[in-house]
Amino acid sequence: MKLSRLGEFGLIEKIRRATPKGRGVLLGIGDDAAWVANPFRSSLVTSDLLIEGIHFDLKWTSLFDLGYKTLAVNLSDIAAMGGIPVYLILSLGIPSAFDSRDIEEFYRGIRFLAAKHGVALVGGDTNAAKFLIISACVLGHSLHRPIRRSGAQAGDDIYVTGTLGDSALALKFLKSRSPRVHHDAVRYLLSRHHRPTPRIAAGALLARQRLATAMIDVSDGLIQDLGHICKASGVGAQVWQDRLPLSRAYRTLAGKAGTRYALSGGEDYELLFCAHKHDRRRIEKLQTQARLVITRIGSCDSGKNGIVVLDAAGHPVETRAAGHDHFKK
Repeated sequence: MKLSRLGEFGLIEKIRRATPKGRGVLLGIGDDAAWVANPFRSSLVTSDLLIEGIHFDLKWTSLFDLGYKTLAVNLSDIAAMGGIPVYLILSLGIPSAFDSRDIEEFYRGIRFLAAKHGVALVGGDTNAAKFLIISACVLGHSLHRPIRRSGAQAGDDIYVTGTLGDSALALKFLKSRSPRVHHDAVRYLLSRHHRPTPRIAAGALLARQRLATAMIDVSDGLIQDLGHICKASGVGAQVWQDRLPLSRAYRTLAGKAGTRYALSGGEDYELLFCAHKHDRRRIEKLQTQARLVITRIGSCDSGKNGIVVLDAAGHPVETRAAGHDHFKK
């Protein structure tokens, strides 16, 4: 049904009917504000703005995947603080060319991931727009002290979950307009780009066991995001190029790019964290608990040389790209 016929309030009613209340929701979509129970001592709040043509392209992104990723990137921010996500507030600017089925498909992607993590959609707003605009806000809680970016110390180890560079390499294939989607390796990379996995369980375990001294999620690129930790903590870092965790698909298709996308590609949404050397065995055990590969990729230092990437022989590697910045070309 065309949105001009359905109307804003008709659309909101369709969304309300399709949205389960979720835990702690006393009053959900439909009133001026949601009413939720908050028995937690501290809350975490994160928000993200996604604009068509800048953050996503509907030529190669399905509305289901877009809904999924919209929620995933916000859940990843909560995970990076060691928290548990609970509520989602979502606002949309919708182009006139869309119909109700398009919006339902977007919300289906949202609900698919929300159901996995017990996240409830409790409200938001809709309006007309020239391009699709998405504003998402996720509220979470922390039963333990949240992990900040500013706790790393010289001598700390640097770790990352999962693998790096998959999403950026997938985007390269998408932009080439001829992705070999029949290739298993390409399909794997595309799944990592369209449906990233927020590392909520790993983040919560790191907070509960007080293992991470500083943490961030890899959204803008390993080097840039590590730079945020170093700046906040007043340290420098050495990253070992040959220790970077790369998927089999990445190794198959990266070619001459080598580790470039792993170092500066972004949108992996893995957890990058620092920890004391004496906790290495505990972090090895954490891999089993979280069912996730965690790789030690470097160490923090006094900060005199900033961030240095070293090859297998210990020689500095030139890194041209620093990562994504919304306001820099």
